[in-house]
Amino acid sequence: MKAFSITDIGKKRQLNQDHIYSSLEPVGNLPNIFLVADGMGGHKAGGYASSCAVETILEGVRDSDGVRPEEILTEAIQRANEVIEKRAGEDERFSGMGTTVIAACWDGKELIAANVGDSRLYVVNGGIEQVTEDHSLVQEMVRIGGINKEEARSHPNKNIITRAVGLEQDLSVDCFRRPLKPGNIVLLCSDGLTDMLEDEEIYRILTGEGTIQQRAQALVQAANDNGGRDNIAVIVIDPFS
Repeated sequence: MKAFSITDIGKKRQLNQDHIYSSLEPVGNLPNIFLVADGMGGHKAGGYASSCAVETILEGVRDSDGVRPEEILTEAIQRANEVIEKRAGEDERFSGMGTTVIAACWDGKELIAANVGDSRLYVVNGGIEQVTEDHSLVQEMVRIGGINKEEARSHPNKNIITRAVGLEQDLSVDCFRRPLKPGNIVLLCSDGLTDMLEDEEIYRILTGEGTIQQRAQALVQAANDNGGRDNIAVIVIDPFS
């Protein structure tokens, strides 16, 4: 198993509010763990929210007596939600802060993922599948048939998310399982990548030449070449290498 993770400030932002974590070794009762968090909030609040989420999730995973990865990840994300919400209520500088989270692990047969917000997880093999579903206003509009996917990409409200860690008391976390086989590549990323690149371009880069590291770096470079309007976070995983 190989993985490479990278964040980049992009070309337009003054601060990098994306945080990532990658471990091929066991963490608590999980065999490995991969995390992407994309913070939101003025000044440094978004960066605090995303870094706090990653740290608190890791603490929750280490402390958990759970066996099922879905249970471990869900409870750890909800723990992060409580910590961030509490901090925001104690200090007006952090009022309204929140973060997306996509968390995943690989048990040797299946990929298990949990997400809140619009950071994404993809699986590549003969095509590209977005496993997670964005918790965003435009995704809800697509779901009910108000707009199509192409219209969603350029919609002025495409970055309004409807669910985030730190913004609600009873946070719902979506969980997914996907069986994997040799040749699959897994991608976790923030919207700083997906707002700049079509899925087809992401697929082309992930299935192109080069090491896992080179392909992850190529994704970041392509996003910046297309404008780099936001921070970019990428984790690329080859489970069978």
